[in-house]
Amino acid sequence: MTSSDPTPDLPRVRLLPKANARAIRHGFPWVYANELVTDRRTRALSPGALAVLEDAERNPMGVVAVNPASRIICRMLDRDPDAVPDRVWFAARLSRALALRSRIYDAPFYRLVHAEGDGLPGLVIDRFGEVAVIQPNAAWAEVRLDDLTAALVEVTGVTTVLKNASGRTRALEGLDDDSAVLLGSAPQAPLPVPMSGAIYMADLTGGQKTGLFYDQRPNHAFAARLAGQGARVLDVFSHVGGFALAMLAGGAGHALAVDGSAPALELAAQGAAASGLADRFETRQGDAFDVLSALAEEGAQFDVVICDPPAFAPSKQALDAGLRAYERIARMAATLVAPGGYLGLCSCSHAADLANFRGACTRGIGKAGRAGQLLRTGFAGPDHPQLPQLAETGYLKALFYRL
Repeated sequence: MTSSDPTPDLPRVRLLPKANARAIRHGFPWVYANELVTDRRTRALSPGALAVLEDAERNPMGVVAVNPASRIICRMLDRDPDAVPDRVWFAARLSRALALRSRIYDAPFYRLVHAEGDGLPGLVIDRFGEVAVIQPNAAWAEVRLDDLTAALVEVTGVTTVLKNASGRTRALEGLDDDSAVLLGSAPQAPLPVPMSGAIYMADLTGGQKTGLFYDQRPNHAFAARLAGQGARVLDVFSHVGGFALAMLAGGAGHALAVDGSAPALELAAQGAAASGLADRFETRQGDAFDVLSALAEEGAQFDVVICDPPAFAPSKQALDAGLRAYERIARMAATLVAPGGYLGLCSCSHAADLANFRGACTRGIGKAGRAGQLLRTGFAGPDHPQLPQLAETGYLKALFYRL
């Protein structure tokens, strides 16, 4: 299909009378399976098929991607019911996303597409210079990878495009976990990424997610300011150096990075060496809770402690257990903060909203016998724009306390 094709005669899918059509008209991008008329014709649509969404009175609302196998049965692609989501359409969306990042960042290292936040639901693209890594976490993006890749190259000029299929939501969409090289050749070594005053090493084929987390960039900068000259800092769940390298680049005297993954810590050490920070950087591999306990037994004290764990509450069902884990981390970490020092606690669990997360952290600090001033509430950087109608796009929270 090209932009010169006439608008295709798309099938129609219709909301049930009980569905919240007003929320969808006001920007909510999803239709749940219990909100749609799922007759035999709708159930026969292939995952990722396009359709025109109608309200209960059959008024068209826009073009949606349909996946009858998913709890999110429709994702809004375009409010124009005559839109044609082809290569030209992709290029327009990608151009708009690129314009934002080009205005904010001096170098092409950022999240280029943040799913619904950039009008491309279920699609994530991270850029590493001449390499782009696509995570198609929704069926509609998976079945249009050819058009998407062609438009991505046209708009950005990247020479290598990788597909990362490790996203947790792919299974919910009925998708496989087979990653692939879509264009060019996969990097044979970790790529150096300049960020937060340091060099991070990103493993784009064997690392977590797309290889590096860009979302914490503004929080790295704040932590670096807190650390100041000569500070002793602890970075728990450090991944490839996360906060530790940023704080060292900002003048901290020594950093201990803790993570359960030995390969991640090796990349962190490589990043420290590439940044000229190796003499002040140390790693300890192990379970974070075990390491925190051991450090407390050793009587260790740090001027800044940062904990940036994986999602303890990835779903509503896991919320209570997740909040208990956040409280426990806060309690254990607070005991390691020197008087007058700083504690940073982070959550990437969209199921744990800010109020719940803050409550868990504050309880943990109190149970450690410490009092804390909340200095800053941080979120993901502007290359992770939020869709205000969808809380999931604002998943990251970072709380900075002075104890």
